[in-house]
Amino acid sequence: MKQVRIAELKARLSEYLRAVRAGESIAVLDRDTQIAQIVPVRERSALRVRKPARGAPPLNRVPVPKRAKLNVDVVELLLEERQGYR
Repeated sequence: MKQVRIAELKARLSEYLRAVRAGESIAVLDRDTQIAQIVPVRERSALRVRKPARGAPPLNRVPVPKRAKLNVDVVELLLEERQGYR
């Protein structure tokens, strides 16, 4: 992977973009610290729309799971947890 400083990238941007188009990746440096990468675009994958499986509920009618009912005092649990951090 090529490395290039920001000033150099700005001065020769077209040249570096041609290299990227040819498949090369470029690391952009700011004072010897890598801050970005310029990478070639991968082939665009086609969006696939699939039909729901037989017997599956309609998408607008998916059942919502029921909440579990617990006999718990949330405030009491919170206070108990906070006392453990003292």
